Amino acid sequence: MLTLYLVNTEAEAALNESVSDLKAEFSDRVPIKSIISRPDGGSAFAGQKVRVGGWVKTGRKADKDAFAFLELNDGSCPGNLQVIVQADKGDLGQLVPTGTCVVVQGELKLPPAGVKQKVELRVEEVLHLGPVDPLKYPLHKGKISLERLRDVVHLRPRTNTISAVARIRDDLAYATHTFFRKHGFRYVHTPIVTTSDCEGAGEMFQVTTLISEGERLERELIKNPPPSKADVEAAKLIVTEIRDAVSQLKSAKASKDEIGAAVAELKRAKENLLKLEERAKLQPGIPKKDGKVDYTQDFFARQAFLTVSGQLQVESYACAISSVYTFGPTFRAENSHTSRHLAEFWMVEPELAFAELKDDMNCAEAYVKFLCKWLLDNCYDDMEFFSRQYDKTCIESLRMVGSTPFERITYTEAVELLIDAVKKGKKFENPVEWGIDLASEHERFLTEVKFQKPVIVYNYPKGIKAFYMRLNDDNKTVAAMDVLVPKVGELIGGSQREERYDVIHSRIAEMDLPIEPYEWYLDLRRFGTAKHSGFGLGFERMVLFATGMDNIRDVIPFPRYPGRADL
Repeated sequence: MLTLYLVNTEAEAALNESVSDLKAEFSDRVPIKSIISRPDGGSAFAGQKVRVGGWVKTGRKADKDAFAFLELNDGSCPGNLQVIVQADKGDLGQLVPTGTCVVVQGELKLPPAGVKQKVELRVEEVLHLGPVDPLKYPLHKGKISLERLRDVVHLRPRTNTISAVARIRDDLAYATHTFFRKHGFRYVHTPIVTTSDCEGAGEMFQVTTLISEGERLERELIKNPPPSKADVEAAKLIVTEIRDAVSQLKSAKASKDEIGAAVAELKRAKENLLKLEERAKLQPGIPKKDGKVDYTQDFFARQAFLTVSGQLQVESYACAISSVYTFGPTFRAENSHTSRHLAEFWMVEPELAFAELKDDMNCAEAYVKFLCKWLLDNCYDDMEFFSRQYDKTCIESLRMVGSTPFERITYTEAVELLIDAVKKGKKFENPVEWGIDLASEHERFLTEVKFQKPVIVYNYPKGIKAFYMRLNDDNKTVAAMDVLVPKVGELIGGSQREERYDVIHSRIAEMDLPIEPYEWYLDLRRFGTAKHSGFGLGFERMVLFATGMDNIRDVIPFPRYPGRADL
């Protein structure tokens, strides 16, 4: 009896629920997701009035143009709502083209038996029409390659794939903040413009106004040429003459007013001379001093760059308020055209005070698992889309990573496994020996073939890692770790940071880096040093792994890479 009562109560609740209660909070419409993403597909709302808005995915006229079927999508979910419009409700010729924007109001109806959709909308009024010229609209109804979509980056969010990527990115970002908030981390906004090179690779975008200022000055000097040497000498002569006149007036004991007027004239002459001398020094082009660019004339009075990482700056907060993280855009001026590289990309970079390498690895593993479980719990409809269209294994991969303990091996053990594989006939394009930076093919062999699950490799040779990573007791390796996952390879890179002042000072010098830009960083070791660790997750790589997409340019809204920076 109790079970029957519960079932009846749920059924009554579904019948009593009003679709109007699901309106978007700041818009007089109901998101399509709220209707069709229910377990019943929206059928419980049959007979209710609703207003929806969206863009036509496909449209066709039927019954000799008596009415039209529209597949409407508003981006709230991958599914479409079927809309039926009678000819007397609007111009069907303008309503059916792909890309048309409409806002319609009508009644939800149960469709005929045997069709895919659970509910459809019979339009009573067309409230808005944003027409499209089908001959000019780039996103025609047929299949368009992802490469072609990069040429219309402003319109590609309307496609099924890119809108699904956008929702996955959004949920991963939300999950990121949720995870770190749940574990007591504070979110710190680190600067985009920096004077430090975190990686020490030198592949940085420079930020400068010297070029634009030089060009502006050149235009100005053409329009208003600088004074000649003769002009300056003439101005000097005028100053001398007026000065002599003032002396004569004083000697002649002229009136106070006469002397005052002459002194004022001398002041004006000196000011004019000073301006002429300053303008005479102006030279078009970039200012130089001792044969080098004079950055003291630049906007920040020193060299500045777009950041490659917020890690160094966020460390200063870890050494004050303990567990912190930063999440923002980073930049790399690497002239690479591979499917795994971008010039602008996003990084999630937590930093943990009073933490060693094992704590860092534990945090990284927990975070990746949290992201995978989040997508399965909150984005299953989008994941089903990617499973159908791009990678049949993507859902299973998320389940596996989210539930399987990560393998942990040292770098030395990893190299030994790779060498053993070569001896058994495995061929790699990149040679394997101790001291190399593991290539993607090596990382994928470990995750996809050897262990068939995520792998954390730790204790790397110091020669291939950054100066800030803690030197191990063997003096050959550093306390660094990489989290490797199937399909992608390296997803996370991290380390225990070097907290010993003398060691990190030596490491900076050893890597031929200038000390001066890192003096503030050394202060963190001079004053109240503490053990701390951190890592960076490449956000786009996480999206690649989750969706099974092949090219990183398709998982960021506005990709920047060599030769392209649209919008």
